[in-house]
Parts: sequence; C-alpha cells; structure tokens
Amino acid sequence: MVIMTTGLWFILIFLICQRIVELVIAKSNEKWMKQRGAFETGQKHYKWFVIVHCLFFLSLILEVFNNPDDITPPIALLFVFGITQLFRVWCITSLGRYWNTKIIVLPEAEIVTRGPYRFIKHPNYLIVGVELFVIPLIFEAYITSILFPILHLVLMKIRIPTEEKALLKLYVEK
Repeated sequence: MVIMTTGLWFILIFLICQRIVELVIAKSNEKWMKQRGAFETGQKHYKWFVIVHCLFFLSLILEVFNNPDDITPPIALLFVFGITQLFRVWCITSLGRYWNTKIIVLPEAEIVTRGPYRFIKHPNYLIVGVELFVIPLIFEAYITSILFPILHLVLMKIRIPTEEKALLKLYVEK
C-alpha cells in the first residue's frame, strides 16, 4: 500500500476544500448576478464539468491507493502546483463577482480585461488544464494525469465557443 506524507495529505484535503469553497463563491456570485438580470447559458454541458471533476478526484484517489510505491514528488512539480494556485486566485479575484463555474452573463457588465484577462481570454481554463496534469503527477497517478487533461480539452471545445457566443451577443447588442 502507498504511504503518503502529511504534506501530500494536506495537498489532497486542500484541493477538495478549495473546490468546495469555490462552489460556495460561485453560488453566491450566481445569485448576485441573477438578481441583477443575468442569464445562464450552456446548462446542457455543465453537468459534464461536474462529472469530470468528481471523477478526477475519484480517479486520483484510486490510482494513488493502488500504487504500491512510496510517493516522493519532485520539488519542481510542487512549485508548478503552487504557481497554478496563485494564478487560480488571480483569475477568480480579477473577475470578482462575475467569476463562476457556470456561464452566467450580466447584460450591463463590461467584459473583464484586468488581471490575467489582459493577456489571455480564458486563463482559468488554462490553469485548470495545467492542474489536471500536474496534480496527478505529484501523486504519481500517471493515468489520471493523461486522461483528465484530455477530457478537459474536450469540454473546452464546447465550453469556450458557448461562452464566446454569449459574450459576443452581449457585446454586439451594446
């Protein structure tokens, strides 16, 4: 059976708690935006995000506990993980009340162009993709590190055009 250090347990618990806190923030932001006339789009594919992210944690945990070796992650991977967390927070704080896990658009709002959004349209999706690759590598869960970035890319082929279409519609209507 695999032996995980306290640090690795901390990372796993941190990630699960982080995602729960983000869902609470997203729900609060959703309520705030909808009270101001926001609309949601892309509901059909949202369930797949929930499924993929839940399966990610399940796959990670199963793969880790089926690994007979002790886990010793390279410092470089831990560094990349730390940087992705900083970028994740930067993305969320840059969007402020407009950040959400769903596609929710507030008609009178301006498109956010501060923070990492100055440089790239969808930085959070890039960060999530990196996380889905790096986090399993930290735990030596190699199958998870290959499978879930691919699933993320498949979802992005649906998500980004749906989001762009909703934002473009707003921009054209203004």
